[in-house]
Amino acid sequence: MLESRRPESTVRIGLVLPDVMGTYGDGGNALILRQRLRLRGYDAEIVEITLADPVPNSLDLYTLGGAEDYAQRLATRHLLQYPGLQQAAERGAPVLAICAAIQVLGNWYETSSGERVDGVGMLDVTTAPQETRSIGEVLTTPAIDGLTSTLSGFENHRGGTTIGADAKPFARVTHGVGNGVGDGTEGAVQGSVIGTYMHGPALARNPELADLLLTRALGVDSLPPLDLGEVDQLRRERLAAGRR
Repeated sequence: MLESRRPESTVRIGLVLPDVMGTYGDGGNALILRQRLRLRGYDAEIVEITLADPVPNSLDLYTLGGAEDYAQRLATRHLLQYPGLQQAAERGAPVLAICAAIQVLGNWYETSSGERVDGVGMLDVTTAPQETRSIGEVLTTPAIDGLTSTLSGFENHRGGTTIGADAKPFARVTHGVGNGVGDGTEGAVQGSVIGTYMHGPALARNPELADLLLTRALGVDSLPPLDLGEVDQLRRERLAAGRR
């Protein structure tokens, strides 16, 4: 269990492997987390962790983004060699894994050529290529405590992810494809790790999810609300697009 943080202490957000896991602009999630902290009076910084760096286990929360097959393999190898992310999750640090990062953190995934690659093992999921690629808006109903609002994102993946017994779905699909195996699930959750196929960036579209990650990182029950009209407008537009 993470201890509560004092507002005057710096909250450190790990942006994990943006050099290979940043294909779809998911690095924006770290920017959103930092800004929502700063607007509430917290000092916050983003720590970029590249293939040239060991992964520290001491940060407050972590984000990972999407990638293609070869980049996924590089990321998997690096995270297995430097298990700081796994150690941080074991002590309860929140981890947000987007798209290919779900596959990397899973038990194994198959590449588009049919090669099976062992994953990091932080999520009890497996992923194999599907016949068609899932591209488009996705709307979901959250399936975890702490979230009540419809979630929206843009999915772009060919992988179909099956959830094992030790993980549970992040959400249930109301529009779009989600995990792509026909069971109506989207993403996966296990321990402090939340995985989702939603790009967008996901936290720009879903401020409630951003704040859930922040409350967990800070060790608090709630945060003061933010009155951000542009965020509300973006959310309305994306929800409307997903319902068309």
